[in-house]
Amino acid sequence: MRESETPPKVGCGAIVWQADQVLLIRRALPPFQGQWSIPGGRQKKGETVRECTLRELREETGLEAEILGLIDVVDAIYSEGDRDYHFTLIDFAVRPIGGTPRANDDASEVRWFPESSLKTLGLWSETLRVIRAGRKFFRSP
Repeated sequence: MRESETPPKVGCGAIVWQADQVLLIRRALPPFQGQWSIPGGRQKKGETVRECTLRELREETGLEAEILGLIDVVDAIYSEGDRDYHFTLIDFAVRPIGGTPRANDDASEVRWFPESSLKTLGLWSETLRVIRAGRKFFRSP
């Protein structure tokens, strides 16, 4: 990776489990256009990471939610063509409290997936790990 003066960008993600299924969006815009991902996006100036997570979930899926807890913080550092990227990704477990999932904003599709099908979607290994780690927030004691 080339040296850069640009600081990392902060992104917030929402992990939503319902029974044995997790909610994913298909990205409508670059980067990774057409790929499945957890709902989420870039933090805006003056916005907390929790506010960002709930806003991005609402914008992309139409769901209102509450945060259950922090799952993990992951750094995504990669190059695409002549561009270098560094995102610090903060992923929360969230529970829907209103709305019906539908694709909005920069999501072209929203769908529930059973855990058994996640490996077939081409998800980044860290995304898979965080999704699975988030399940503990949705299990009954």
